[in-house]
Amino acid sequence: MARFTVIIPARYGSTRLPAKALADIAGVPMVCRVAQAAKRAHAARVLVACDDARILDACCEHDIEAMLTSSEHKSGSDRVLEAATRLGLAAQEIVINVQGDEPLMPGEVIAMLARKMDERVLERATLMQRIDDDSELHNPNIVKVVASRAGQALYFSRSPLPYARNPLPSDFGYFRHIGIYGYRVEALQDYVSLPPSDLEEVEALEQLRLLENGRSLHVFEPPVDVPAGVDTPQELEAARRAFD
Repeated sequence: MARFTVIIPARYGSTRLPAKALADIAGVPMVCRVAQAAKRAHAARVLVACDDARILDACCEHDIEAMLTSSEHKSGSDRVLEAATRLGLAAQEIVINVQGDEPLMPGEVIAMLARKMDERVLERATLMQRIDDDSELHNPNIVKVVASRAGQALYFSRSPLPYARNPLPSDFGYFRHIGIYGYRVEALQDYVSLPPSDLEEVEALEQLRLLENGRSLHVFEPPVDVPAGVDTPQELEAARRAFD
């Protein structure tokens, strides 16, 4: 079993869903639901890295380890690095960054990503899943990804990707990105040291910073379905129904 730490970045502010991290899901704040799922991955440690005492207090109430981090961070990756540094994690240790709005993330998927990184000695990795619903393909909140035959991410976009100018082969599949990243600590340090890129700012997708700077990012398909994260009131209601 690979040794890894799960760090869940969570900020109080949210444009589309105010205080999204604390949105109630069957009596438990959303970020705590994410942490509960992460604990089922059998990580060495599960930590919520937050920017607000209200999130810290909610985690403590639900027996979730949490750390108050800087409110000045521009991205979740910056927040995860601060937490990893303060935890004293070694350069080659694996950190799994699970987004704080993924309450339905299966623990086995988190464990799989860490295991794949360990087996292949990867610096960075993430996940993708086939899109079966056309409405997802055209939803800008659902990030699309294309990968090489070797499993390396080629590009991420909020638009349908690729554009189908010609009829598609019968076995062709579109893929959505799943909000989870695995990094070696030193690879995370390298990423955060890079300035925001043009493509990152145009698409509002921080993972494009890696690709634009020539860093490889391996993409795996998980063995089970991973429900979409929560970006809209409708997705929040869907998450609540899943816990009914």
